[in-house]
Amino acid sequence: MPDADFYQLEIPSDYRRRQVIVWLWLAVSTLLVAGLFSVLLVLARTPFIGELFPLTDFFHTALVIHVNLSSLVWILAFASALWTLNSRPVSSVLGKVAFFVVLSGVLVMTISPFTGSANALMSNYIPVLDDRVFIGGLLLFAIGMGFQVLISMGIMLRVGRVISAEAVIRFGLNCAAVGVCLALLAFTWSYLTVPKQLAREIYYEVLFWGCGHILQFTYTLLMMVAWLWLASLARLSLPVSPRVALFLFAVGLFSIFLTPIIYLEYPVIDPSHRSLFTQLMSFGGSLAVFPLAVAILFALFNGQLHSIRTSVSWNALICSLFLFGVGGFMGFLIDGNNVKIPAHYHGCIVGVTLSLMGLCYQLIPALGYNKVKAIWAIFQLRIYAVGQFLHISGLLWSGGYGVERKVAGGEQWLNSVERITGMALMGLGGMLSALGGFLFIILIIKILTARDFDTSSNEGLRQWR
Repeated sequence: MPDADFYQLEIPSDYRRRQVIVWLWLAVSTLLVAGLFSVLLVLARTPFIGELFPLTDFFHTALVIHVNLSSLVWILAFASALWTLNSRPVSSVLGKVAFFVVLSGVLVMTISPFTGSANALMSNYIPVLDDRVFIGGLLLFAIGMGFQVLISMGIMLRVGRVISAEAVIRFGLNCAAVGVCLALLAFTWSYLTVPKQLAREIYYEVLFWGCGHILQFTYTLLMMVAWLWLASLARLSLPVSPRVALFLFAVGLFSIFLTPIIYLEYPVIDPSHRSLFTQLMSFGGSLAVFPLAVAILFALFNGQLHSIRTSVSWNALICSLFLFGVGGFMGFLIDGNNVKIPAHYHGCIVGVTLSLMGLCYQLIPALGYNKVKAIWAIFQLRIYAVGQFLHISGLLWSGGYGVERKVAGGEQWLNSVERITGMALMGLGGMLSALGGFLFIILIIKILTARDFDTSSNEGLRQWR
């Protein structure tokens, strides 16, 4: 059992352990497919290479699948694994039903481009293919995830009266679950009120605007959980008490609870509705994460032994904090509809992904499997982080020279040396990050397939401590 001052959860030995593994399989598999699409995206945007292939139309279709798998599905599938750890052993059937509905939705979305689905619409947060097959898959995923969250909230372990480190992790996961519930509520509210006669691209933009912002808050809450968990595993002495950490999660949840007020005050097509969500993200998004980031950075560099700086947890924290911080800073540099926007978004979302990758490396041995070799895990985290930093730096550079977002090929550089330089840097970083992403997938799948799962084994619990 984890120590009282350790930000982590006890690993169960019943059916919940199996369900955690199943959700991890789904999370890693979606990253694999998203990675394949990301390679095509990078090739479509890289100078000269993109000109060799007629990928402009496919670029937008691949972008839709890549974004949804690499952020929406990957993060929520990993969150489902954590919510399963934070649940009481009531019924395995309900969890199986939720998983198979989610899996069905993911499979339908993934194969939709090969069934004739087209007309990619680059709506923010959740881009779509305006086709019944893709939309049907997306709705299946939403229904399954809603069922999973409701189950999780119904059988969650109690936080307890004593504010311990473990209680903080449970509260953080509860906050993230509430965030997903409110995101689904916002989606339903928008669907019932958005005018159906709007142009399709505007329609989906309005439809997903509110729920998309709430999901970003949810991702941040999950990242905060991962940061605290990794900090404990790295044996860091945080300058904040569990009581303060719990308060920070409450602040993050408060921002989410402002959503119904915005919907009640302004219709979804009102410019003020859109503006308020933007302001809420700009200011409310940093209220909780910034103080925690400062506390962790202080602990990381305050008299720590050199040996722990070679640990997987330490490196995952550094990489995640760095990318999330750089991405957040780039948000202040946005000055138009150019590729500075995806630079900002990629930095932040990759910060979330790196924290979950680091936590995944730690969960695997706790679940009864062998550890990933630290040297490979650290190399993967660093090359992925460096690649993504180059990628978003190239996008930021190109955005300064007017390269528009969501376009590919010759539309971007127009014989401009500055644009070519920026997008070439983006291409190099994209390929490095793709290599890091594939390496993560290989390392995890190799471990998961190396031996049969053994629910009676206590090896994982011993390695966990």
